[in-house]
Amino acid sequence: MGEAFSGAAAIVVGSGPNGLAAAVALAQQGVAVTVLEGAETIGGGTRSSELTLPGLLHDHCSAIHPMAVSSPFLRTLGLERHGLEWRWAQVELAHPLPDGPAAVLYRSLDRTAQELGRDGAAWRRVFAPLVEGYDALVEDLFRPTLRLPSHAVELTRFAARAPWPAGWLARCWRTPAARALFAGTAAHALRPLGSLGSSAIGLMLVAAGHRHGWPVARGGSRSITDALAARLRELGGAVETGVDVSSLAELAPADVVLLDVAPRDAVSICGPRLPARVAHAYRRWQYGPAAFKLDLAVEGGIPWRDEACRRAGTVHLGGTIEEIAHAEREVAAGRMPTRPFVLVGQQYLADPGRSAGSSHPVWAYAHVPSGWPGDATGTVLDQLERFAQGTRERIRACRATGVAESAGRNPNYVAGDILTGANTARQLVLRPRLALDPYRTGIPGVFLCSAATPPGAGVHGMCGHGAARSALRHLGRL
Repeated sequence: MGEAFSGAAAIVVGSGPNGLAAAVALAQQGVAVTVLEGAETIGGGTRSSELTLPGLLHDHCSAIHPMAVSSPFLRTLGLERHGLEWRWAQVELAHPLPDGPAAVLYRSLDRTAQELGRDGAAWRRVFAPLVEGYDALVEDLFRPTLRLPSHAVELTRFAARAPWPAGWLARCWRTPAARALFAGTAAHALRPLGSLGSSAIGLMLVAAGHRHGWPVARGGSRSITDALAARLRELGGAVETGVDVSSLAELAPADVVLLDVAPRDAVSICGPRLPARVAHAYRRWQYGPAAFKLDLAVEGGIPWRDEACRRAGTVHLGGTIEEIAHAEREVAAGRMPTRPFVLVGQQYLADPGRSAGSSHPVWAYAHVPSGWPGDATGTVLDQLERFAQGTRERIRACRATGVAESAGRNPNYVAGDILTGANTARQLVLRPRLALDPYRTGIPGVFLCSAATPPGAGVHGMCGHGAARSALRHLGRL
């Protein structure tokens, strides 16, 4: 344990990966930390349980973890001592196309480029510099933007293309395969491909895939949560579940309070103590499109047409770049597309213990409009059938999680937005408001640490780490 504070105490509201990361970072410096979680289980978006058939383990939300395995903070914690083990499928990502073979992302940049044929050289030109400098790059990107960079060369390389619309950057390639492969990764931002800055997340996800892969956590995403909680307890911290917090006044006295909540809920919890300018900024925070999720128990696995899809931990179902662009535009406009972009997770390929005999858990979610009240089960299954005929015949059980249920289970998912905020050009840079220290709420000793703060969504714990450092500065220890 680090040097102890004289009676220093902290309360963290919310036990998602950012809340737990913040708690660990504080406890490492000797702060007495208590984490309060409203649900009966900890983890936020990193929960796992049997959702379909007995013995089949499904991730509730976050499932594939390129950001976690490369997180500058998580990598320092020795979480493997607490049971966290990363597993990789043979193929990181496959993207089937209506005509022709699937586009494939391997951890090997050379192999990916080779299979992309005449676009291989261009793929290497775009991504080789990012892959080479990836670990240095994330040190700058995973912190507030209003800071002098520590790795100017790597950041300049990224900044040269990150502001581009993804549809523009895709013109670097000529083949439908390469364009679709990039478009599918860019679509993780849940933004139209023609919008400014929509290339940024795609660039980082591809670079992360080539540098560290897109692994899963053995035993489900909850293993990340369990390891963080175990490290916290090892440092003397505590976690309490079933504790709803609606006001700062309900909390026990503490030197610092960190809120792993959406800006909307921060306004409610902080009440009139929140400065008017901060409350105004939090109320203006925009939330993005939603996700509709299916958990399937599939006998023998999905019968993919493309062999590469049968070996891929992640499969993108969106078709060509034109189809993806159309679907994302429709979703952003509040209309449900006939063929939405669907992400499919086959975590059991890397972690066979999630299956039961020949029945395998398959995770899938579709991009849908914010607050969409409908049932997309048939639409998602249609997309699966399009690239894997006979899927319906193999399904032994199916559980759908609609937008309202998702938002009800996790208050940070406002109107079903699992990213805790739209990735607009402004919000990619100024999260959640214009401030040198974006974690400060303006109330002395109270900080925001959710995915609405830098660097944004993803199981990397860096929002919590950044907020903890701000809290430690407040305590005079940094």
